[in-house]
Amino acid sequence: MDIFGIPLPAMLSQLLLGLVNGAFYAMLSLGLAVIFGLLNVINFAHGALFMLGAVLAWAGMEYVGLNYWVMLILSPLVVGVLGVIIEKTMLRWIYKLDHIYGLLLTLGITLVIEGVFRSIYGVSGLPYSAPDALQGATDLGFMILPNYRAWVVAASIVVCLATWFVIEKTKLGAYLRAGTENPKIVEAFGINVPLMVTLTYGFGVALAAFAGVLAAPVIQVSPLMGQNLIIIVFAVVVIGGMGSIMGSIITGLGLGVIEGLTKVFYPEASSTVVFFIMVIVLMLRPAGLFGREK
Repeated sequence: MDIFGIPLPAMLSQLLLGLVNGAFYAMLSLGLAVIFGLLNVINFAHGALFMLGAVLAWAGMEYVGLNYWVMLILSPLVVGVLGVIIEKTMLRWIYKLDHIYGLLLTLGITLVIEGVFRSIYGVSGLPYSAPDALQGATDLGFMILPNYRAWVVAASIVVCLATWFVIEKTKLGAYLRAGTENPKIVEAFGINVPLMVTLTYGFGVALAAFAGVLAAPVIQVSPLMGQNLIIIVFAVVVIGGMGSIMGSIITGLGLGVIEGLTKVFYPEASSTVVFFIMVIVLMLRPAGLFGREK
C-alpha cells in the first residue's frame, strides 16, 4: 500500500523517527519551560547538560561497568546535583536582572562544559549500545518497530505527563507557581522558597540529563551533541509558549512528527521547517500557541 507514491512501511518508519526526535524535543523543551516558567531564566546550558547526561552514561559503562538502567537513574541525579550547585553559586544572583544576563551566564556555562569534555574526548562520536532487553525489533505486520525507539517514545511521554501533573495539579506545583509570583506570601506559610527554587532548577536540568541517557543509544555520544538540538528546542519552546508545560510537550512531539513527514515529502526543508513554523506562529500569536497573552 502506497501513500502519495510512498510505501506505507517507509512512511511509518519515518513517522516513528520523527516521533523519537519529537520525544527528545519534548523532554528538553519541558525542562526549559519548567526553568523559565518557575525561575524566569533562559537556560542556554540545557543542551550541554543534555550532553553531560549522555557522556556520564557512557563513562559509567566504560569505566565502572554500570549498565544502562543504573545510569538512567544515576546520571540525572548527578546532573541534578550539578544544577543545584550552579543555581546556588551563580544563577541566584541574577534573578532580578534582565533575561540577557541569565542567557549570557548559561551560555558561558555551556562553553565551559563543552570545552572540558571536548578536550578529553575530542569531537568524534562515542558508541553506546541499547540494553539487551530492548535490542531488536517487533514485527507489527504493517511495519517493523525497533524496540528501543518505542521505549524512548513511551518513557518520554510518561515522564513529561508526570511532570505536567505534578506542576499543574498538585499542592507542590501550586507552591512552586505561587513562590515565583509572590515569594513573600508563600514564605509566610513556612515554605522555604529559595530551596524550592534551587530544587526546581535541579529537576529541570535532570530532565535534560534523562533525555541525554535516552538519546545515547540512538545518536552517538559526543561533547557537541547538545549543540545540534538546543536551537531547535528553543524554537519549540517559543512555538509552544514560553513557560507553558503542556505547550512544550505537545509542540515537541508534534514538530518532531512534522519534521519526519517533511523528510519524506521535501527533504531539503526538513532542517528549516521548525523555524518556518516558528516565524508563522510569532506573526500570528507572539505569545506562542499555548502561551498567555499579556
